[in-house]
Amino acid sequence: MTDLALPRTARLSAALPQYGVYAAVLVLLAFNAVFTDNFLTGANLRTQLIQVAPVLIVALGMAMVIGTEGVDLSVGSVMALSAAALPLYLGYGMWPAIAMALLTGVVVGAVNGLLVAVVGLQPIVATLALLVGGRGLALVLAEGRLKQIENADLLALGSDDLLGIPVVVVIAGLLSLAVGLLVSRTTYGRQLVAVGGNRAAATLAGLPVRRVLLGTYVLCAVLAALAGVLATARLTASDPSAIGNLMELSAITAVVVGGTPLNGGRIRVLGTVAGALLMQLLRATLISHNLSDSTAQMVQAVIILGAVYLARERRR
Repeated sequence: MTDLALPRTARLSAALPQYGVYAAVLVLLAFNAVFTDNFLTGANLRTQLIQVAPVLIVALGMAMVIGTEGVDLSVGSVMALSAAALPLYLGYGMWPAIAMALLTGVVVGAVNGLLVAVVGLQPIVATLALLVGGRGLALVLAEGRLKQIENADLLALGSDDLLGIPVVVVIAGLLSLAVGLLVSRTTYGRQLVAVGGNRAAATLAGLPVRRVLLGTYVLCAVLAALAGVLATARLTASDPSAIGNLMELSAITAVVVGGTPLNGGRIRVLGTVAGALLMQLLRATLISHNLSDSTAQMVQAVIILGAVYLARERRR
């Protein structure tokens, strides 16, 4: 049966998970352009993009993990660990410090991947342990206090522009393109989707299932660690108690709203970008119209439920 032969309501329910996020972004942009003062100013648009960049970077990694029919709840703690590691090595220069911060992501991602791929734990259980333990370790490394960052090169990552565009936004855009190409144009990307679609069949077909899972969790954690570096540069301070707080929920929301199904087998990178933008615009809209941040979180929860429901209806 073709799409044209389907009832109108069925066609609508099939189209909403695929295109609804883009329509919602356009509707919010139009609403704010008309009803929100100073929304279209360069300063405000710059602020919105800078705020969404770390969420998008983490969401890109989360999309790959969810594509394997998994989830990574430790990304916020990885950001905190990365932020805590930075000041410890800045005496050696910016790049060695960033390398050590990213290494924390490699280690956490490897532990998560081994627990899921080799030990056989459920992803939510494996990553929940590091959600709690990682944040605690970050606080130990930071001695439980905020540390001011004074390295000018690192701070430039959070404040400088490249061709008039904030560096953090450029990095997020380039990573979106890279992940999109990785998923759609490489052997690893095809294997990742195959593992998420049917792990047993992928194993029988001789695909390196364990290696794919391990690599995916490592990539996700490295992206989270990079987001922690950029968040630290933007805040001009390492604050493991605050950096990455509830980031796992924001990233999962962006991925689910963007159309990537929770049961794996498909990854929508462009939808993830749109989902992150949508949630940032929604939060900014509610706050601009004198609604509290807690209200924005409740609206976010409703949107997650709606996105999951629409995805279920589409599978049916």
